[in-house]
Amino acid sequence: MSLRQFQTISQQVFRCYSTRATTSRRILYPVIELSQSQRQNLKFCTVLLPVSCAAVGSVCPPQYSTAAAIDMSEKGDYKNAASIYEFTVKDTHGNEVSLDKYKGRVVLVVNIASKCGLTKNNYAKLTELKTKFGERGLTILNFPCNQFNSQMPEADGEAMVCHLRDSKADIGEIFARVDVNGDNAAPVYKYLKAKQTGTLGSGIKWNFTKFLVNKEGIPINRYAPTTDPMDIAKDIEKIL
Repeated sequence: MSLRQFQTISQQVFRCYSTRATTSRRILYPVIELSQSQRQNLKFCTVLLPVSCAAVGSVCPPQYSTAAAIDMSEKGDYKNAASIYEFTVKDTHGNEVSLDKYKGRVVLVVNIASKCGLTKNNYAKLTELKTKFGERGLTILNFPCNQFNSQMPEADGEAMVCHLRDSKADIGEIFARVDVNGDNAAPVYKYLKAKQTGTLGSGIKWNFTKFLVNKEGIPINRYAPTTDPMDIAKDIEKIL
């Protein structure tokens, strides 16, 4: 099959669906459907070209095929990174922070949320971890994330600082709100997930997923959202 024929078929069979929920909008990525004879003639496909589409009742932005989306998300500088020290993030006030400032320290990376059923215990236990190990070389890096049922509505900056103060959560470094899943995930999270894939795939399952990073900046363990932070204490102590 020639490239021109493939493009024609692709444009004919791409579909875009958009559904609206009360609080969120879900887009199902288009898929390609070929007839049996077309599949037999198609020997390989390296990437599918983008096409735009519109769903009934809403406007859908240009979409890519699942194959293309996977290909794009798999490529990036994070794949070649040797440690978290190669990444730069923004703090809650918008200032750039190079993670190499944490060289020589044990780091615990957590995606936090304010309205989650796990919030109260995690805020208390992360505060306890910081108190117990902070002076011995532990730093907790907290990344607010609103991807899970919009449970981190607080804005960056003063609103975030006030929320944590009012919650008595002295949990360490606070960075700008990020995505942890999807194409727009923060590069450092793409790196963490690539190094510690977790159960049933690499995606972050919920708020308060935790990554333990050694003094060389290498992620060495990953913990489920339901893992009590103090249950990680023994692993932290081993590498301090």
